[in-house]
Amino acid sequence: MEYAIVDIETAGGNPKGGGITEIAVVVHDGEKIIQEYQTLLNPEMAIPTYITGLTGIDNFMVRHEPKFQDIQDELWELLKDRVFIAHSVNFDFGFIREAFLKEGKDLKSPKLCTVRLSRKVFPGLKSYSLGRICENQKIPITARHRAMGDAMATAILFDRMIKQAPEIVLQSLKKNSGEAFLPPNFPKSKFYEIPDQCGIYYMLNEKGKVIYVGKAVNIRERFKNHFSGNVLPHLKQKLKAEVVDLQWKLSGTEFLALLMEVLEIKRLWPEYNSALKLPKTMWGLFHYEDGSGYGRFQISKVTRHLQPVESFFSLEEATNFLKEAMVNFQLCPKLSGLRKVNCSQESEQQCSGACKSEEDHLSYNQKVRSFLDQIKVSQKEILLEFECREESEKAYCVFDRGILTRFGFVKDLDEKEDLISRLESVPKIPETYYILRQFFPKFHADQIQILETT
Repeated sequence: MEYAIVDIETAGGNPKGGGITEIAVVVHDGEKIIQEYQTLLNPEMAIPTYITGLTGIDNFMVRHEPKFQDIQDELWELLKDRVFIAHSVNFDFGFIREAFLKEGKDLKSPKLCTVRLSRKVFPGLKSYSLGRICENQKIPITARHRAMGDAMATAILFDRMIKQAPEIVLQSLKKNSGEAFLPPNFPKSKFYEIPDQCGIYYMLNEKGKVIYVGKAVNIRERFKNHFSGNVLPHLKQKLKAEVVDLQWKLSGTEFLALLMEVLEIKRLWPEYNSALKLPKTMWGLFHYEDGSGYGRFQISKVTRHLQPVESFFSLEEATNFLKEAMVNFQLCPKLSGLRKVNCSQESEQQCSGACKSEEDHLSYNQKVRSFLDQIKVSQKEILLEFECREESEKAYCVFDRGILTRFGFVKDLDEKEDLISRLESVPKIPETYYILRQFFPKFHADQIQILETT
């Protein structure tokens, strides 16, 4: 196994906003240093003066230096099959991975952090900054805050640790790969088959029964996280004791993964998916006319016997929706059920006196109807289209009043008219309404087709 010890200097502290000004890589084969690489880079942005004060790298020094895309192939070969090591590794790895992503490459090297390793190999120090740990270990840093100076010091530190405590280094590497957290009856070979793509996954026990369903943008990473950290420790221990296999279905997008997860949990009722198995309390906005002919609104829990004009997952969501409508349509707060006493002209300027019969019911009800008409427009049956898992495949969803009714992945579609019949009807699950509402603003107009008005 070989290790790439990396250090970078940057023009800022954010991987998405700051450019790399210098990079150094020292390759270690577990016994000795076998290769060195360093270069200044043009970050394609101005270097702040405080950065120049820290590193000595200014705009004049890098104006004729290569850009990241000029060295990407060479750097990729240095890093791709090696363990990525740095002091505070997430900083350096984050910048370099983001730079590669902009060039269409996704760096997925295993990582080791020499800060964390140092705490285990050299416990009890007051500080584990590179300067202090090197001072403690009498490791020279030839050029502090320059890439090669810091990378070489880190490489010497790593060399010392892997020779003094190889078991700690190897255990940390195993921990970071996820192997140390695997359930005892789950094969390691299966773990490396798990895709790092978006979709849903099924955990199975020794009888082949699904005991947990989840969704993830990266299924492999999410599976590993189930058995590491301190989140839901009771559930973690139960799953770890029972899981022997994992199955998955790719979705192509997080939106589709969320829908698929809800559908499968409701279909299979896995033992450890308690949150989504419980019925959701839905809140509804109800409309009626009082004895004087004024249109009124009331927010209350949805029951099977009453059909609301709009549904919500919380009282707060319903209240905010109605408050916004009061302003947009000049509705009376009292007649909307949000005020117990008549409105005062000073505090409720949108009210024209309907609560005191100063505005006649015919005029007021025109505002109410405008609000109800807007709700009906938002509840049209729609068809959503998504680019999917393969080039020749697309995913389609039909929503009626915001709830998923049909869903499917379709290949080689010739005639649009035949599309709906090719989609599978699914049970109407209220949670899909919330998922649609969450993602709808992110969809492009070309993805949405109105089918009919309900």
